[in-house]
Amino acid sequence: MLFGVSYAVFWLVLAIVLGIIEAVTLGVVTLWFAAGAIAAMAAAMLGFDVFIQITVFIIVSAVLLYFTRPIIKNYLKLRTESTNADRLLKKAGVVIEDIDNTEGKGQVKVMGQVWSARTFDGKVLQKGTKVEVDEISGVKLIVKQLDQ
Repeated sequence: MLFGVSYAVFWLVLAIVLGIIEAVTLGVVTLWFAAGAIAAMAAAMLGFDVFIQITVFIIVSAVLLYFTRPIIKNYLKLRTESTNADRLLKKAGVVIEDIDNTEGKGQVKVMGQVWSARTFDGKVLQKGTKVEVDEISGVKLIVKQLDQ
């Protein structure tokens, strides 16, 4: 008995609590511990002592976590959706309006398209400066000056 309840009930309650945590977080971690608690509950119902129950809980949880979590995480992996803007990364362009991060202005022309732009390092770039697209933040290109 633990806290006035049988070990089987304790493991069942633990499994339910861990299942609720998994449902809320979707971390695919507590799910395996809930399964371990179910296995420990089965051991308790078969009359094994508490040391065996805890051992069953740890072993089942660890084995499931080690072998199935990577598979499940890969299956549930959220796919990033590529956009046409991704093709602008690492492309060269030219500043067509001075880029000044503090004033929130600046534009570049890359692959024949005009984009709002900011510099990665906060450096002010003058019109006509050659730049490379380093990243995309929202609808703005983050650029860095190309070595001249």
